[in-house]
Formats: sequence, C-alpha cells, structure tokens
Amino acid sequence: MLNFNEKLAVIESFPQLKRNDVSLGRINFQFPDSVTEKKNIVYHLHPNGNGFVYAGELAGYQKDKKGMVNIREFSAEDLRQIIDESIQSLSPKTIAEEAIAGEAYEETWINRDNQTLLLVEEEDMWNVYAGLNLDGTFNSYGEAIQYLDEEGFHRLS
Repeated sequence: MLNFNEKLAVIESFPQLKRNDVSLGRINFQFPDSVTEKKNIVYHLHPNGNGFVYAGELAGYQKDKKGMVNIREFSAEDLRQIIDESIQSLSPKTIAEEAIAGEAYEETWINRDNQTLLLVEEEDMWNVYAGLNLDGTFNSYGEAIQYLDEEGFHRLS
C-alpha cells in the first residue's frame, strides 16, 4: 500500500489535473477539460492514504453508487492506470473517433501500455479501429471481445 506522499506524487504526475485542497487535509484533483459535469477525478485523498478515484464510465472496477473506487490498497501502477482511464473516459473524442463512430454504438478499449482501440458496430458487423486504421472485422460482438481480450485490452467505456 502506498502512503499519502507516494499517492500524491503519482497523482501530481498528471498535468491534466488541477489540485484543490479541501477540509481536514484532504485533497481533490479535478479534470477541467471533462466533457461531462463530473470534474473530480481524485476525491478526498486523505493524509491516512485513503481516497477515491472516479470510475463511473469504466468497466472492471468495484464502484460505489457515485462511481467512485476506493484506492487505499492500490499500487502505483494500479493508481496510474485508473487515473489515466478516468481521464480518457471524460475526455473529448478525438477527431478520428468522431469520424469513425459518428452516431454508431462504440466502445473504447485500452491495454496496459495505454494504447486504445475503438470497437464500433457497423451494419451488423463489429469493427476494431486503431486510430483511423481498421484493425479487424468480426461477425459478432463475442468474437470481437474475444480478440480484444486475447490482445490484452479491456473495456474503458
């Protein structure tokens, strides 16, 4: 388990976040560029090492009803990953993502190296894009998911 200063160092390594000191020595970190009204990425980081990260748009985390994940027991790597994923989930779509998906159903997938792929349903097929490049086409959602899992990706949104 990381102590307060170690967690603070990891969180402060994200230049997109703005620090906001709150009561009882706690600190929030906000993402001003969020496309939603949700701005707090890190909530109530406490000097005892407890705190929360917003993961409301993310899959694979145990969240409370507000979409927050307790980070008390997180390693530095796990903390970096959830913060990065949270920022990405609240960031505006890239021009490539907007051009590819438009109004179609889409999911963003990410791997441990923070590479992202876009899974898009198009005309009864499931296409995986790396940027503007088509990476694969699948007959079913299940086949596409299996491919993404095998490649080490997990769903971001």
